[in-house]
Amino acid sequence: MNNRRAAFMISAADITGCPQARLPEYAFFGRSNVGKSSLINMITGVKNLARTSSTPGKTQLLNYYMVDEDTWYLVDLPGYGYAKVSKKSRKNWEKIIREYLLQRKSLVYTFILVDTRHEPQKSDLELINWMGEEGLPFCLVFTKADKISRNAVKRNVDEYKKVLAENWEELPPVFITSSHSGEGKSEINTFIATSNSEYSVLTEQKQ
Repeated sequence: MNNRRAAFMISAADITGCPQARLPEYAFFGRSNVGKSSLINMITGVKNLARTSSTPGKTQLLNYYMVDEDTWYLVDLPGYGYAKVSKKSRKNWEKIIREYLLQRKSLVYTFILVDTRHEPQKSDLELINWMGEEGLPFCLVFTKADKISRNAVKRNVDEYKKVLAENWEELPPVFITSSHSGEGKSEINTFIATSNSEYSVLTEQKQ
């Protein structure tokens, strides 16, 4: 699973423009400068699949990528936080994302990306707690682990877990990643493969 077959499929302005809900989907979501595009390229092994940019907030649509020849969709969601956009645009993004997360039946997991270098951010915690309140399955993906020492990585991840444990009885799956070194690539791909198998079983049972 070092490299996958992956290609851009479609950009949707809202949920009505999404492809037919026939394949499992995994959404990637995080602050505008968290390194989402680099992580997507690392996970798929396809260079420049998702365009990286020094300008936060470039992703403004629901971008769909087909992975493993008609097996599953990777969905790149608009980032939040530092993007210099108007309040109107920001509210529109929030509406689109909220509708997608709540209504998209083929969405299996959302990977919420957080920057390993920083202490728990208010906006990240609000998103995480909202996901929990709505009963939406998600994973935490700590990015840029190569930017700080291993001790600092452990300290910051443990701090996140400590904060979440104040309100959560059971923590979501956690992945530590580095787009530079490839750390976390195998673990996330294995997790997705296992989830795809479970999704197929559940789909067959409903038929």
